[in-house]
Amino acid sequence: MQTFPSRQPTQGTCDPHQPHEDLRLRYRYLDLRRPVLSNNLHKRSKVAHIVRSTLHDNDFVEVETPILLKSTPEGAREFLVPTRLSSTANARSSSHPLFYALPQSPQQPKQLLIASGAVDRYYQIARCFRDEDGRKDRQPEFTQIDLEMAWVSWGNQYAADAGVWRIGGKEVKEVIETLIRRIWSTIEGVELPEEFRVMTYAEAMNRFGSDKPDVRFGLEARLSQTDDIVEALVDAPRQQYSLSGSAGLLSDYDVQRAVANAIELQKGDTIWVAKRSRIPQGGSTTLGRLRLSLSAIAQSLGTLSLPTDPHFLWVTEFPLFTRADSDKDFLTRGRWGSSHHPFTAPMWEDIEKMYSGQVYEVRGQHYDLVLNGTEIGGGSVRVHDANMQEYIFSEILQLSNSERSSFDHLLHALRCGAPPHGGIALGFDRLMAILCKAESIRDVIAFPKTGAGTDLLFRSPAPASSPDILQQYGIEQQRS
Repeated sequence: MQTFPSRQPTQGTCDPHQPHEDLRLRYRYLDLRRPVLSNNLHKRSKVAHIVRSTLHDNDFVEVETPILLKSTPEGAREFLVPTRLSSTANARSSSHPLFYALPQSPQQPKQLLIASGAVDRYYQIARCFRDEDGRKDRQPEFTQIDLEMAWVSWGNQYAADAGVWRIGGKEVKEVIETLIRRIWSTIEGVELPEEFRVMTYAEAMNRFGSDKPDVRFGLEARLSQTDDIVEALVDAPRQQYSLSGSAGLLSDYDVQRAVANAIELQKGDTIWVAKRSRIPQGGSTTLGRLRLSLSAIAQSLGTLSLPTDPHFLWVTEFPLFTRADSDKDFLTRGRWGSSHHPFTAPMWEDIEKMYSGQVYEVRGQHYDLVLNGTEIGGGSVRVHDANMQEYIFSEILQLSNSERSSFDHLLHALRCGAPPHGGIALGFDRLMAILCKAESIRDVIAFPKTGAGTDLLFRSPAPASSPDILQQYGIEQQRS
């Protein structure tokens, strides 16, 4: 009896010198023989079981939502799926091919589910799809732990301290913290605190220069309180550094003295200085990115060792709208875009600012969960008032009539009555990469794509095998 073809080499499981990743992805069925990858898949299954059992214990109902949906301007680029239904469509649209869109998230179906009243607590380990440029920690198809809850708190929590949860959706926070604690206790043998730390977006950006700060080390920015903020990083002791750089931010001697005294500079300290607007924008600042680079350099030199303990952190009160998200430029075309998505509710005290046109100052009831500088999930309290949702679509995001019409079903559901609701999605692949201590999420997915989004095993994406197939879908191939 022959176990293997006589002329085919077999891959061993103990060779520490692995071939290039592209070659291993091409022969993934052989690469999966490595114990580390096999163990990752087993651990992934175990964590999925913990997720389901924990959420069932908290009265959540698992509901599957559609994979074939309609394209809507939510934020990310979508994959379109042609259908032969175009050949039998009604007369108004028969001359055009028809397409489904693969969901970038189950956002609209789960909100409609909550609005229906059939389910008060929904969850799903959901497959999602985004046609984005290749990145190290992203895949065109990915999995998220998705949940939504009815009757969440909505409004001002009347707390002045920025270190507490001042937005709605605290019920979502409590469920997720319970879930994360159970996962880390079962898988890692680590007992996490009863409540995770909370930090506002403004504090995270001002202190750490990032909306997903790694709080395991210092090197925090020091700020001058002016209309245009001058922020500085100080590294002590290293080498002397002139405060008067080419930017001219600190070229005046009196200004140098004032800054040096304000941030308590000592001889031999190193200072990096940058200037930005008073209200932070986007996901990071210049000094925030520099801070991470300095940390990486120090770790490579052995002068900095970061603790491996999990430091979970909630970041809240993000700007509700932005013009600083390059990933959404294709959609916004110079208009305001949603920092999270267009269904996120404003903070209670900022509603009047939104209606009076002070869009830049409106904060959202949006929350991200961060672990050691990595975002592992994000969610929000949703708009449950149809008039407010329509105002956001029309007056702030300035959607066209055709763009607004793609949300008619959601607006009608809200007009029929919907409870205050909110939810979150945790990136399951990224979470597993952390638990498995993997360098890439590709190491915790059975059949992943490359960083560029191609599948080397199944050789996809690929052109249609013949023009006849495209014609069946009403698509004409352009001649080059």
